[in-house]
Amino acid sequence: MSIRRRLTALAVGGVLVTGCTGTGAPAPAPSSAAPAGDGKPAPSSPSAGLAAQRPEWKACEDAGEGWRCATVRVPLDHAKPSGATIPVALIRKEATDPKRRIGSLLFNFGGPGGSGVDTLPQLAEEYRGLNARYDLVSFDPRGVSRSSGVVCRDDAEQAAAERTVDLTPDTPAEEAAYLADAAAFGAGCARRSGTVLPHTTTTATARDMDLIRQVLGDDKLSYFGISYGTQLGGTYAHLFPERVGRLVLDAVVDPTAGTVEHARQQTTGFQRALDNYLESTGADPKAGTERIVRLLAALDREPLRVGDRRLTDGLALTGIAVTLYAEANWPLLTRGLEEAEKGDGTTLLQLADWYNDRDEQGRYATQSHSQRAISCADSSERPTAARAKALLPEFRRISPVFGAFLAWDTAGWCAAWPVAGEAATPAASAPGAAPVLVVGTTGDPATPYEGAERMARELGEGVGVLVTNRGEGHGAYGTSPCVTRTVDAYLLDGKVPAYGTTCG
Repeated sequence: MSIRRRLTALAVGGVLVTGCTGTGAPAPAPSSAAPAGDGKPAPSSPSAGLAAQRPEWKACEDAGEGWRCATVRVPLDHAKPSGATIPVALIRKEATDPKRRIGSLLFNFGGPGGSGVDTLPQLAEEYRGLNARYDLVSFDPRGVSRSSGVVCRDDAEQAAAERTVDLTPDTPAEEAAYLADAAAFGAGCARRSGTVLPHTTTTATARDMDLIRQVLGDDKLSYFGISYGTQLGGTYAHLFPERVGRLVLDAVVDPTAGTVEHARQQTTGFQRALDNYLESTGADPKAGTERIVRLLAALDREPLRVGDRRLTDGLALTGIAVTLYAEANWPLLTRGLEEAEKGDGTTLLQLADWYNDRDEQGRYATQSHSQRAISCADSSERPTAARAKALLPEFRRISPVFGAFLAWDTAGWCAAWPVAGEAATPAASAPGAAPVLVVGTTGDPATPYEGAERMARELGEGVGVLVTNRGEGHGAYGTSPCVTRTVDAYLLDGKVPAYGTTCG
């Protein structure tokens, strides 16, 4: 699940004010210069011609003042650097203090499948201090939106699946429909986006980032990755340790976890966040969980009518999950649950629609298409329905609310995918790289804190620098003042905090 920090604007209430501990030492500043080379491309790297391209920056459509957009060409297949190319869309806002400019700071906000071109301007206020000395830059990764975005089904097909497919099947007929829909989704991706589908791996996108670095004129990459963006950042550090400038990874994906283990971790993380929410309301977590389970069971038997639509248990579960991404959204969860228990599913359906990128006209964005394409191209694991069913007892013990959905999701996600996956887990070791900040939040539902610990270890001694945020939500920068100060000191002044620095 991708980061949804924009949702906090809908919530009532403030954010947790934290403190932090730890000291640090300077890190080398990344230099900015025009790329150089001898014209001979390295194996599996872009040709000199692509590295030397200079994009034409123009005013962006609907992004606001100061934002400029451009397109660069990258190899469709990095193993064939002189072969076919595809476009990658970029957005940039130049440093506001050009005399003190450090270079470019590239962002990926997660997903996978999220559009950086759309997201960066929406969140730019959080990064205003960084924008003084950095050009803020983001992009739509390959297979996403403007960058040869993967499309798998149309709005009518998506709406039909929403109405008819039970995401937690408990009868043979529901199981068959669930698996058939997953297969149909994959077949639709192959039919509509078959050219790009085999080339949407995180490894390929990391190689695109190195080309972007060269096109922007930076000797080393400065990067801010959130959620899935941390996997992308870890992959880049592994491939190009000598080109790592200042990298920040916030809300960290565990690089040692495969498909099933990742689902297990999310089951634990979402239930942990739900327990924390319930405790904040004065409820006993066990009793509160049982109450939600009863609500979902009732919706499974008879969905609630909301206009001409229905709030199913799957949509309700989505609406519940999305509010756990930020503590400021917890009042929305209270409202949604109270309304649903009284027979009104409006709020939970609106939350689910927001997460599913469905607008008021019933049109769906394609982030979920890109998300599955990237995830399945990355992972070589293909859990079967039998494997998912075997996981059900364990996952339900971990979380009576989220367990069944996440167990079944292991099979529905990639089992019938038309393209082979790259590896069971991503590589993140980066010996010789500059220090990388790895920020984990103890109450993170989607990327549990333990993943940050493992990422720091995988990057290697002297490279991964763990920063712990004792708090709630998916992502700490911009919500924890302590984390924000720590990250800013690193990115702006090269001050590396002590390993184990704690905020909160």
